[in-house]
Amino acid sequence: MKTILVPVDFSDVTPALVKTAQNLASALKCRLVVLHVEVPETTPIFRPFEMEVAAVALTKRDVTADRKALNNTVATLTAAGAEVEARHARGPAVQVILEEAAKDEAEFIVMGSHGHGELYHLLAGGVTSGVLKSALCPVVVVPSVRR
Repeated sequence: MKTILVPVDFSDVTPALVKTAQNLASALKCRLVVLHVEVPETTPIFRPFEMEVAAVALTKRDVTADRKALNNTVATLTAAGAEVEARHARGPAVQVILEEAAKDEAEFIVMGSHGHGELYHLLAGGVTSGVLKSALCPVVVVPSVRR
C-alpha cells in the first residue's frame, strides 16, 4: 500500500497538517505514518578550569507529553477512517525524516512550515528546508497560520 509520511512537532501548524494529510490519504488511498522526531537538545557546559565550552546532549527529557499527543493524533485520524501507524524516533530531524521516508518508500511527505523569516533560515536552516532539499519524493508543505 502507498504511504504518506507525516512528521509532526505538535506546534500550531499540526492540526492543519494532519487534516491535509488525512485528505490526501483519503483521495489517494494511502496509509499514513505519523512520525514524531525527538531532537536531542544540547546545552553549553562551561569548564572554568579548562576555559572551554562543550555541548552536551540532554537525555533525561520527559517525552510523555509528546507520546500522548502522538497517540491522540493517531486516534483522531483512525476515527476519521484513515489507516495510520505512529512512530517516535530520536535524532537529527531532517536525517530521521528522510530515512523514514526512504524506508517506507513514501509517495509523499506532508509537513508543516513555521513561517520563520529568511534570516532565521539562513542562520538556523530549518527542518522543512532540509527535507525539501534532499527528499526523493514530493513534499507537501502546510503553512503555519499567522495571526
